[in-house]
Amino acid sequence: MPYLLLAQVGVGAAVGGANVLASLPLTLLSYAASLPLIAVTGLFGLVRPLSVTAVRVLTGVRGDLLADGPARSWGARWRASAWWTLHLGVGAVVSGVSLAVPPLGVVLVAMPFSGALRASVWGAGLAGETDPYVAPLIGVALLTALAAVCAGAGALLARLAPVLLGPTAADRLAAAEERAADLAVRNRLARELHDAVGHALSAVTLQAGAARRVLDSDPEFVREALAAIEETTRRTVGELDAVLGLLRDGDPARADAMPAPTLAGDLDGLLARTRAGGTALTAEQDPGPAGDWSQLPAITSREAYRIVQEGLSNALRHGDGPVSLLIRVHAPDGHRELEITMTNPPAQDPPAPEAGPRRTTGGRGLRGAAERAALLGGRVEAGPHGGRWRLRAVLPLGAAAQVPGGGR
Repeated sequence: MPYLLLAQVGVGAAVGGANVLASLPLTLLSYAASLPLIAVTGLFGLVRPLSVTAVRVLTGVRGDLLADGPARSWGARWRASAWWTLHLGVGAVVSGVSLAVPPLGVVLVAMPFSGALRASVWGAGLAGETDPYVAPLIGVALLTALAAVCAGAGALLARLAPVLLGPTAADRLAAAEERAADLAVRNRLARELHDAVGHALSAVTLQAGAARRVLDSDPEFVREALAAIEETTRRTVGELDAVLGLLRDGDPARADAMPAPTLAGDLDGLLARTRAGGTALTAEQDPGPAGDWSQLPAITSREAYRIVQEGLSNALRHGDGPVSLLIRVHAPDGHRELEITMTNPPAQDPPAPEAGPRRTTGGRGLRGAAERAALLGGRVEAGPHGGRWRLRAVLPLGAAAQVPGGGR
């Protein structure tokens, strides 16, 4: 109606101020002039989500056949404009006949039964056209035709809606990228849960078992083990709350803001808590020319910490003997790398009955470590090496020229 009224003003001015509403040809001309106005406004990006919402409510078209969000390309805008023009154009016709036909049809149906209607202006006009007793048939036919027109218009719009409002190739690509990004973040959250909780359970189990065995003979060790258990569980509960909070909020994109331990922030604490469980652990740290783990990129420091944590968890669950850890920054072939090497003797004998069965994760931890390294363009190797079990991870850091002092 707003488009039609605006067009009527323009047409009326163009024909010298004639009353457009009193002339059917001028009304039809105003209708035709309103269609280009509708098409132009249909190019606005927000027209598509408005139209999609109307289609879903009114026509029952499946949601997956329609695009979500504003139009991203001119092709999508033109298609949305075509739908907008078709929808309002057909709607104007249906509205017009819906206003005119029902009163006329009711009058025609009731005319044989009312002398007042036959004597009225409408009755007098129709009397010369047809027998008043045939009027009810014409009235029923008009009402039936109106229902058919409305149903046909709805079916036509429902059929064309997926064609004109369906997702374009750009929309499908954007949706696929969004799903991939969401899946990647959720996989990262799953790795965080696995590594944090799995390591904590392994460490706490060993610390509690070691404390129980020396409860009477070495109270000082028991106090250290209990303190390590308290610190491990407190940190893990904090990480667990952060991850579950992100999942509850339904916004995994905020995962980058989640605090996570790093080499600079907690490597020494991780090693101390591992030793508190009675594990013999020797560690050699060489941050390279920078001399400080805080000089590493944040994502590298975070993923490297998780790889070290998983390596320690793997050694605690499956190893039987002292663990040796080497973590260093070096520059082979002029390219800086962060190398993590961890070795320990594999378990040779089955666990004692009092110790219970060893835990296993079915390899998910090492697979997660490999995924973390691949995220940074690095690699992880794990397996027997020289009679011991070795885990070696190499994470590229860039050219050595970027390191203060350069070189190895």
